Amino acid sequence: MADENAVSGKGMSAGAQVIAAVVTVGGLFGALWGLQGASGTTRGANEPATCSPARSAPPASQYVSGAQICAALNRADLATLLGTPGEHAVTAWGSDGAIEHADGTRTATPAAEVELKTHHVKLTSSYDRFPVAQLAGLLGASAQQQTVLGHQAVLSSDRTMALTLNLAGGKGSAAPGVMARSLLVARDGKDGGGSFELVVWRQDGLLPDDAALLRLAEQVLPTVPGWSAA
Repeated sequence: MADENAVSGKGMSAGAQVIAAVVTVGGLFGALWGLQGASGTTRGANEPATCSPARSAPPASQYVSGAQICAALNRADLATLLGTPGEHAVTAWGSDGAIEHADGTRTATPAAEVELKTHHVKLTSSYDRFPVAQLAGLLGASAQQQTVLGHQAVLSSDRTMALTLNLAGGKGSAAPGVMARSLLVARDGKDGGGSFELVVWRQDGLLPDDAALLRLAEQVLPTVPGWSAA
């Protein structure tokens, strides 16, 4: 999905499964997307994909679910906000994931992805303790400080990774994918810890438009449960 040389997930064989992952902030908010633990639908060329109820266990009540994030991200005007009106979602799914740390604690990272013909969009909610201003220092000199609806934010670039897993043979391979643009936004106006990460990459390999990414964040984030207005 993220790499034009990767096999399309819609045409995969019975014994193989293709997963696209976007790694950002040193891998802190990266995720691998497979069939287990994710929920969503794929539709035909003229029928937009919709988000399905999550098949995985629901998260604790204080966390937003992957299904809720998917519902917020998979909006009717998504393609218009990205600058490609007339397109619609080809696939849409959510997952209630978590990162397990060395000390045994877990950080919830529910997320959702929506794929269009020209773009792929991913939104992750992270419940860690790190302020975005602190994380910005890990993104290198090219990272750009931003403000989104009064919240601390930072723009950065990273390369996607296309992973191919052969479930029958137990083998897999990885290859560099296309460049993605990531927008990390603090959960609240005080930047007290936790964030939303919105990532966009283009199927043709061109760098996504920052203006479209910021426009998308301003429209989508206030509709996600857990967003705190500044």
